[in-house]
Amino acid sequence: MLLTIDVGNTNITMGVFQDEILLGMFRMTTKRPRTSDEYGMTICGILEHRTIDPKEIRDVIIASVVPDIMHSLTSGIIKYLHTEPLIVTPDSDTGIRVVTDNPSRTGPDRIVNAVAGYEIAKGPAVVIDFGTATTYDLIGPERTLEACIIAPGIETAGRSLWGGAAMLPAIQIRKPDSILAHDTVTGMQGGLVYGAIGQTEYIVRKMKEESGYQNAYVIATGGLGKIIAKETECIDLYDPQLTLNGLRLIYKRLKK
Repeated sequence: MLLTIDVGNTNITMGVFQDEILLGMFRMTTKRPRTSDEYGMTICGILEHRTIDPKEIRDVIIASVVPDIMHSLTSGIIKYLHTEPLIVTPDSDTGIRVVTDNPSRTGPDRIVNAVAGYEIAKGPAVVIDFGTATTYDLIGPERTLEACIIAPGIETAGRSLWGGAAMLPAIQIRKPDSILAHDTVTGMQGGLVYGAIGQTEYIVRKMKEESGYQNAYVIATGGLGKIIAKETECIDLYDPQLTLNGLRLIYKRLKK
């Protein structure tokens, strides 16, 4: 079995694959103070709870945007799963060529998403990841990662509202029944969700116009992406497993 790990700024998302079949997907918070033992025991405990024997994990591959936790995380995996993980970097042979101005600064998660996005689209694509930040990546017809737009994530924007304004409460992020809100909570929900929908439609349209890839296939991923994908026709597919599948594809390529 293959354990794929996507380390984001808010959550660590993991998936266990048997060949191409995803057997289980789970999350833990990205908490920097964990020791290698805490990582190892937590991962093994989650696997066992999902009736997956940790001894059956033969390989591990990681994409991370949080360098600070990588020593403890990789040490825990080596100690408890008895395998040294593959780490995706901008220099890895992923099959995607990064043609931006500074390829070495490209987030591994974006490269992984580009791999999975191209595999689905088989041509030009826009991949939108609704995470701590919302990223829009443009993949060209020759497997090139060509451009990226980075905006505050929906929840990040929400926290800035209720963290910076004394009279605004923390809220659940959901689409209200109407954009014409009559109270503070639904007003905030409407601003966050409808604002994200409008942002998505405008950015995707401009990306297609300026790139010339008018038929680019648009794929969304990330927890809150499901809310946005339901509300706009500019998104062709919502795939919550996109990053994990990208890691699986990279692993398969590197192990050939």
